[in-house]
Amino acid sequence: MTMDGALARVIRSAADRATAAGTERCELCAAVLADGHPHLYDTGAAELRCVCHACSVLFAAEEAGRYRSVPRRRVRLPSVDTAVLGVPVGLVFFVPHRDGTVTAQGPSPAGAMRWEVDAAAWRRLAVLCPPLASVVPDVEALLVNTVRGLDEHWIVPVDDCYRMIALVRREWRGLSGGGRVWSAVEQFFRELTERS
Repeated sequence: MTMDGALARVIRSAADRATAAGTERCELCAAVLADGHPHLYDTGAAELRCVCHACSVLFAAEEAGRYRSVPRRRVRLPSVDTAVLGVPVGLVFFVPHRDGTVTAQGPSPAGAMRWEVDAAAWRRLAVLCPPLASVVPDVEALLVNTVRGLDEHWIVPVDDCYRMIALVRREWRGLSGGGRVWSAVEQFFRELTERS
Protein backbone atom coordinates (compact mmCIF):
# COMPACT_ATOMS: atom_id res chain seq x y z
CA MET A 1 0.00 0.00 0.00
CA THR A 2 1.43 3.39 -0.98
CA MET A 3 0.84 6.65 0.82
CA ASP A 4 -0.51 8.16 -2.39
CA GLY A 5 -3.03 5.35 -2.70
CA ALA A 6 -4.05 5.56 0.96
CA LEU A 7 -4.34 9.34 0.86
CA ALA A 8 -6.36 9.17 -2.34
CA ARG A 9 -8.75 6.66 -0.72
CA VAL A 10 -9.20 8.86 2.36
CA ILE A 11 -9.96 11.89 0.19
CA ARG A 12 -12.39 9.91 -1.99
CA SER A 13 -14.07 8.48 1.10
CA ALA A 14 -14.52 11.94 2.64
CA ALA A 15 -15.80 13.29 -0.66
CA ASP A 16 -18.24 10.36 -1.00
CA ARG A 17 -19.61 10.98 2.51
CA ALA A 18 -19.98 14.70 1.77
CA THR A 19 -21.81 14.00 -1.47
CA ALA A 20 -24.15 11.64 0.35
CA ALA A 21 -24.77 14.34 2.96
CA GLY A 22 -25.45 16.93 0.23
CA THR A 23 -22.32 18.96 0.94
CA GLU A 24 -20.08 19.71 -2.01
CA ARG A 25 -16.37 19.08 -1.36
CA CYS A 26 -13.09 20.07 -3.01
CA GLU A 27 -12.06 17.31 -5.40
CA LEU A 28 -8.42 17.68 -4.36
CA CYS A 29 -8.48 18.05 -0.55
CA ALA A 30 -12.14 17.31 0.42
CA ALA A 31 -12.65 20.73 2.09
CA VAL A 32 -16.24 22.01 2.13
CA LEU A 33 -16.88 24.24 -0.89
CA ALA A 34 -18.62 27.58 -0.80
CA ASP A 35 -21.13 28.68 -3.43
CA GLY A 36 -19.32 30.13 -6.42
CA HIS A 37 -16.19 28.06 -5.73
CA PRO A 38 -13.37 28.08 -8.30
CA HIS A 39 -12.63 25.35 -10.83
CA LEU A 40 -9.45 23.89 -12.25
CA TYR A 41 -9.09 22.24 -15.63
CA ASP A 42 -7.37 18.87 -15.25
CA THR A 43 -5.27 18.51 -18.40
CA GLY A 44 -4.61 14.82 -17.70
CA ALA A 45 -8.29 13.87 -17.58
CA ALA A 46 -9.58 16.77 -19.74
CA GLU A 47 -12.18 17.54 -17.04
CA LEU A 48 -13.12 20.36 -14.73
CA ARG A 49 -12.51 19.91 -11.00
CA CYS A 50 -14.47 21.70 -8.27
CA VAL A 51 -11.89 23.03 -5.82
CA CYS A 52 -11.53 25.22 -2.76
CA HIS A 53 -9.77 28.58 -3.00
CA ALA A 54 -6.56 27.23 -1.43
CA CYS A 55 -6.27 24.36 -3.92
CA SER A 56 -7.11 26.68 -6.82
CA VAL A 57 -4.09 28.81 -5.91
CA LEU A 58 -1.77 25.95 -5.00
CA PHE A 59 -2.44 23.60 -7.91
CA ALA A 60 -2.92 26.19 -10.65
CA ALA A 61 0.65 27.42 -10.25
CA GLU A 62 2.62 26.97 -13.48
CA GLU A 63 4.92 24.47 -11.77
CA ALA A 64 1.96 22.20 -11.00
CA GLY A 65 1.51 21.62 -14.72
CA ARG A 66 -1.49 19.30 -14.64
CA TYR A 67 -4.09 21.87 -13.52
CA ARG A 68 -5.05 25.14 -15.15
CA SER A 69 -7.13 27.80 -13.45
CA VAL A 70 -10.48 28.56 -15.04
CA PRO A 71 -10.68 32.36 -15.48
CA ARG A 72 -13.67 34.36 -14.28
CA ARG A 73 -13.96 36.91 -17.09
CA ARG A 74 -17.15 37.29 -19.08
CA VAL A 75 -17.07 39.56 -22.11
CA ARG A 76 -20.06 40.27 -24.30
CA LEU A 77 -19.14 40.54 -27.97
CA PRO A 78 -20.90 42.13 -30.91
CA SER A 79 -22.58 39.69 -33.28
CA VAL A 80 -20.12 37.09 -34.59
CA ASP A 81 -20.84 35.15 -37.80
CA THR A 82 -20.17 31.64 -36.51
CA ALA A 83 -21.76 30.02 -39.59
CA VAL A 84 -18.23 29.82 -41.04
CA LEU A 85 -17.41 27.30 -38.29
CA GLY A 86 -19.91 24.81 -39.74
CA VAL A 87 -21.92 24.00 -36.62
CA PRO A 88 -25.64 23.83 -37.45
CA VAL A 89 -27.12 24.80 -34.08
CA GLY A 90 -27.89 28.14 -32.45
CA LEU A 91 -26.99 27.33 -28.83
CA VAL A 92 -23.35 26.23 -28.80
CA PHE A 93 -19.92 26.96 -27.39
CA PHE A 94 -16.53 26.79 -29.09
CA VAL A 95 -13.38 25.88 -27.19
CA PRO A 96 -9.91 26.29 -28.69
CA HIS A 97 -7.36 23.86 -27.28
CA ARG A 98 -3.62 24.12 -26.64
CA ASP A 99 -2.88 21.66 -29.42
CA GLY A 100 -4.52 24.00 -31.97
CA THR A 101 -7.76 22.07 -32.36
CA VAL A 102 -11.17 23.62 -31.76
CA THR A 103 -14.27 21.82 -30.56
CA ALA A 104 -17.89 22.88 -30.38
CA GLN A 105 -20.47 21.58 -27.94
CA GLY A 106 -24.17 22.18 -27.74
CA PRO A 107 -26.79 21.07 -25.23
CA SER A 108 -29.34 18.36 -25.86
CA PRO A 109 -31.76 16.43 -23.66
CA ALA A 110 -29.13 13.69 -23.39
CA GLY A 111 -26.20 15.98 -22.52
CA ALA A 112 -23.60 17.64 -24.72
CA MET A 113 -23.31 17.09 -28.47
CA ARG A 114 -19.75 17.58 -29.74
CA TRP A 115 -18.26 18.57 -33.09
CA GLU A 116 -14.72 19.08 -34.34
CA VAL A 117 -14.33 22.55 -35.86
CA ASP A 118 -11.96 23.49 -38.68
CA ALA A 119 -9.10 25.22 -36.82
CA ALA A 120 -8.28 27.36 -39.87
CA ALA A 121 -11.87 28.65 -39.93
CA TRP A 122 -11.52 29.55 -36.22
CA ARG A 123 -8.31 31.48 -36.93
CA ARG A 124 -9.99 33.36 -39.81
CA LEU A 125 -12.91 34.23 -37.53
CA ALA A 126 -10.48 35.48 -34.86
CA VAL A 127 -9.03 37.89 -37.44
CA LEU A 128 -12.52 39.27 -38.08
CA CYS A 129 -13.31 39.40 -34.35
CA PRO A 130 -9.98 40.15 -32.56
CA PRO A 131 -11.24 39.40 -29.00
CA LEU A 132 -11.48 35.73 -30.03
CA ALA A 133 -7.68 35.62 -30.26
CA SER A 134 -7.60 36.26 -26.48
CA VAL A 135 -9.70 33.17 -25.58
CA VAL A 136 -7.56 31.11 -23.21
CA PRO A 137 -7.22 27.56 -24.62
CA ASP A 138 -9.10 24.78 -22.80
CA VAL A 139 -10.58 27.04 -20.09
CA GLU A 140 -12.51 29.75 -21.98
CA ALA A 141 -15.04 29.53 -24.78
CA LEU A 142 -17.05 31.51 -27.27
CA LEU A 143 -20.66 30.95 -26.15
CA VAL A 144 -23.34 31.65 -28.77
CA ASN A 145 -27.13 31.81 -28.51
CA THR A 146 -29.04 32.63 -31.69
CA VAL A 147 -32.08 30.51 -30.78
CA ARG A 148 -35.55 32.08 -30.96
CA GLY A 149 -34.36 35.37 -32.42
CA LEU A 150 -31.66 36.06 -29.83
CA ASP A 151 -28.17 37.25 -30.77
CA GLU A 152 -25.85 36.58 -27.82
CA HIS A 153 -22.09 36.12 -28.21
CA TRP A 154 -19.82 35.88 -25.17
CA ILE A 155 -16.32 34.93 -24.12
CA VAL A 156 -16.92 32.99 -20.90
CA PRO A 157 -15.23 30.47 -18.60
CA VAL A 158 -15.92 26.88 -19.70
CA ASP A 159 -17.65 26.15 -16.41
CA ASP A 160 -20.41 28.59 -17.45
CA CYS A 161 -20.86 26.54 -20.63
CA TYR A 162 -21.19 23.28 -18.71
CA ARG A 163 -23.72 24.92 -16.37
CA MET A 164 -25.75 25.88 -19.44
CA ILE A 165 -25.63 22.28 -20.74
CA ALA A 166 -26.79 20.96 -17.36
CA LEU A 167 -29.59 23.54 -17.25
CA VAL A 168 -30.91 22.50 -20.68
CA ARG A 169 -30.74 18.83 -19.79
CA ARG A 170 -32.61 19.42 -16.51
CA GLU A 171 -35.35 21.62 -18.02
CA TRP A 172 -35.91 19.87 -21.38
CA ARG A 173 -39.40 18.42 -21.88
CA GLY A 174 -40.77 16.51 -24.88
CA LEU A 175 -39.35 16.67 -28.41
CA SER A 176 -38.90 20.43 -28.74
CA GLY A 177 -37.79 21.22 -25.19
CA GLY A 178 -41.00 22.88 -24.09
CA GLY A 179 -41.42 26.47 -22.97
CA ARG A 180 -39.64 26.00 -19.67
CA VAL A 181 -36.22 25.24 -21.17
CA TRP A 182 -36.12 28.36 -23.35
CA SER A 183 -37.15 30.70 -20.55
CA ALA A 184 -34.42 29.10 -18.40
CA VAL A 185 -31.85 29.66 -21.18
CA GLU A 186 -32.92 33.31 -21.50
CA GLN A 187 -32.55 33.71 -17.71
CA PHE A 188 -29.07 32.13 -17.90
CA PHE A 189 -27.98 34.79 -20.42
CA ARG A 190 -29.55 37.60 -18.35
CA GLU A 191 -27.46 36.39 -15.40
CA LEU A 192 -24.33 36.42 -17.59
CA THR A 193 -25.03 40.10 -18.22
CA GLU A 194 -25.38 40.75 -14.49
CA ARG A 195 -22.12 38.94 -13.66
CA SER A 196 -20.02 40.57 -16.39
